[in-house]
Amino acid sequence: MEQVNPTGRPRHVIWNTAETRPDEQFAYYREAICQAFMNLTPESATMSRFPATVETIRLGAGAINRVVFPEHTVNRSRADIAASGESCFYLNFKLTGRCRMLQGDREVSLSRGQVGIVDSDREVTLLHDRGPTLEVASFWVPSRALRDRLPHSFDFGAERVSDDPHVGHLIVETARSLNSGALRMTEEDSVRLFDVLLDLVALSLSRRSRARAAESVNFTDATGLALRRAVHERLRKPGLTVAAVAGAVGISERYVHKLFERSGTTFSDYVMGRRLDGAAADLKDPALGGREIGTIAFDWGFSDLSHFTRRFKQRFGCRPRDWRSH
Repeated sequence: MEQVNPTGRPRHVIWNTAETRPDEQFAYYREAICQAFMNLTPESATMSRFPATVETIRLGAGAINRVVFPEHTVNRSRADIAASGESCFYLNFKLTGRCRMLQGDREVSLSRGQVGIVDSDREVTLLHDRGPTLEVASFWVPSRALRDRLPHSFDFGAERVSDDPHVGHLIVETARSLNSGALRMTEEDSVRLFDVLLDLVALSLSRRSRARAAESVNFTDATGLALRRAVHERLRKPGLTVAAVAGAVGISERYVHKLFERSGTTFSDYVMGRRLDGAAADLKDPALGGREIGTIAFDWGFSDLSHFTRRFKQRFGCRPRDWRSH
């Protein structure tokens, strides 16, 4: 089967087996998941009616693949691996039902709200059960994107990263936010949040061995990532305060200021920069060409158009209307 790179297709694609005859639905589902995930071999007790949808949202070189389906099994066999032109990790956020991930001598079970990861370069079996209708948000992670974040000698195995006592809850909340908000964000913002998710997953995986502790990101860095995620989720809200993001992350306002100082900026400058970047991207978006500049500014949390125009010119060297016209 021809492989489809996530960067080579539209940002948002949906396959729905309801569009085909009942006796063709399972075959159509098999084709859809191979397009979204690379070669996989699903197995089902029934080969007739198979109500399922596969939805993919591009995240730069990665993707979110949302899949709704009945109980069944998915295999990644040696033949599937050999036929694939690239490799990835499947970072699975279970939304309903249960999934047992079998890879090598490890079996990892995922229930609702848990996140696990497997390597596409190794044979794996995914057993989806416990419910007539099951759902998973599976993040397609290019292998290099995660391995570059891990120690060079890292030995990968299937893991339930949401169990991490320090950053597991951050992984779950970041996966949840990205899954629910990816289409409401610009692709640039969704890629930034995806990078945060990969940083947290890499931190969790690196923590598995004390020998690798010196190479792993420390907990302060993880808190900083969670802080930036909280800011990004609230950028469009006017009157965003330090207290709001501090409460969301579970740290003090003083610590918020300290973390931004360590990265060479301030809370207000960071928020202003991200809002201006978002507004600048929207002004260049052909799909938003008919939207008023003031509306775009207000969408990004600005409450004063003259203030927005002044700060925009300071950052980009021209007025918003000139930026849009060039």
